[in-house]
Amino acid sequence: MERHHNSAMRTPLNSVAVQRRSKTKSYRLSYRSGIGAASRLGFTPGLTARRLNTSRKAPKSNKITEKVTKEQLALLVKTEWKLSYVTPLYQFRHTQLKSYSRQLSAFIAAEKQQGLAVDVEGTQNHFRVSFSLVQEMTESVDDAVTVLIQIHSKPLIARQDEPQRPVWSGWLTCINGNPEYLRSLPKDFICLPLFCSSEAGGLTSLVKSWFQQSFDCCFGPLEISHTSLQWLMALWTNCQPESSIRQLKMIWTLPVEPQLQVTYTVDAEDAWQLWSSVRKENTAGEGEENSIDIEEVMSFMQGLKGHFFRHFRLDLSAGRLNEVSTALGSAKHSGRIKFSNSKYMITTLMLLTECALLKMPI
Repeated sequence: MERHHNSAMRTPLNSVAVQRRSKTKSYRLSYRSGIGAASRLGFTPGLTARRLNTSRKAPKSNKITEKVTKEQLALLVKTEWKLSYVTPLYQFRHTQLKSYSRQLSAFIAAEKQQGLAVDVEGTQNHFRVSFSLVQEMTESVDDAVTVLIQIHSKPLIARQDEPQRPVWSGWLTCINGNPEYLRSLPKDFICLPLFCSSEAGGLTSLVKSWFQQSFDCCFGPLEISHTSLQWLMALWTNCQPESSIRQLKMIWTLPVEPQLQVTYTVDAEDAWQLWSSVRKENTAGEGEENSIDIEEVMSFMQGLKGHFFRHFRLDLSAGRLNEVSTALGSAKHSGRIKFSNSKYMITTLMLLTECALLKMPI
């Protein structure tokens, strides 16, 4: 049985295997060429990046509401998404989305006829697919436009004229992807490395299967590493003056018997004061963007751990950080993310895109 320890603090001021078709050789050559180009920047063969960047831009408010439709934004925000990485898509065309909608609908119907269970609780068994673009949700000229996929069905008990409603959603995106790698890909490949999907696991598997067969790509699970969770804590806390994070909440697991789970909650102002105390002097010139480096993130974490140890005599360094959350969003080591505020979605997606590119195998 798990033991739970809760603390609210006042901080002092001080690879999935898939069957390949004839395009396998072409894909592998293109992928290796991307890695080869990146290796001159210190990257390592076998991965598009050896590790996360040690410095990144400080978060800035992004008026995404002026770029994304209200319907799309309502879906992207408040939903908890399961993360996967996706290798480059072969001959995917943003101009063919209507055709892809029909093809995926037919694919799901065919799988059902073969006896595959794709039922969604409380809905009828007829599904309609729609593909759409999330226009302008990019950060650089090399980013491909985000693609949103929705699967619709009617409730089990519905009037004949009642419209279908979404029962599954997913999207592929690339926000500020590594330009050296993106530019190295042949023109027949599109890189949308981050795949976010809602629940209904059967439908998620079907969508992935169709993409793999149609675009010779590969999906794999994307966990959010301990380091990435710490980056999110720092990035979100940095937003406190402009958009209150309300509180910084962490869930840790300590390796003791029985297992000990620690919930560690920090007041927003205390978190901000600690973060301010470890921030280096801003040396950015006029017109330049401020940045955050990994040393500041590590110092922030050491301050949080140190405070906890002084009060509870528990060393969190021996444990694993499983989840972090603020009013801006939440993230779990298991690979789940939730955006609660659209202003800083782009900052979070930049980090997740980097994670997805790092995770890709050859």
